[in-house]
Amino acid sequence: MDQKTVAYDSKVEGEVIVTQADAVINWIRKNSVWPMPMGLACCAIELMAAGGSRFDMARFGMEVMRFSPRQADCMIVAGTVTYKMAEVVRRIYEQMAEPKWVVAMGACASTGGMYRSYATMQGVDRIVPVDVYVSGCPPRPEALLDAMIKLQDKIGRESAVKNLTARKANGATPAPEMAGVGKDS
Repeated sequence: MDQKTVAYDSKVEGEVIVTQADAVINWIRKNSVWPMPMGLACCAIELMAAGGSRFDMARFGMEVMRFSPRQADCMIVAGTVTYKMAEVVRRIYEQMAEPKWVVAMGACASTGGMYRSYATMQGVDRIVPVDVYVSGCPPRPEALLDAMIKLQDKIGRESAVKNLTARKANGATPAPEMAGVGKDS
């Protein structure tokens, strides 16, 4: 590919703006995140509060909560993930369109929290790749908004064109293996 520098000249290009494809694609993606709420426990109440008028996630371009995985690109896992629900969470993640991101909201979704039992998964990152963790039990809506802004920053730093060509060559993003989840013992 030719590496020459292209500069904007208003006299030549008129109303045309010259930029990089990564900058345009990332700007569009980070300002139009469509989250899918995966409310599994008490953190879901705080997630609902973040969508309300007092905290207003719409200010950041993520007001469109989608309840269909095919229309969402960000899964917010809010609450305790049990092994019984793990297979469902993984299936919904796999049904989401690429590119997709995951936010683990709360101590239980991130590490299992106070539950150290045979029924509780010790972190949702064992079944889906997590991009941003939100600490707290339960975290306040402001913490979720901060996490979503961090997710927007992460999306803005991605190499969109490189990822598009890599996905086309390799298929979808690999998720962690689900060792022992959903199998009868």
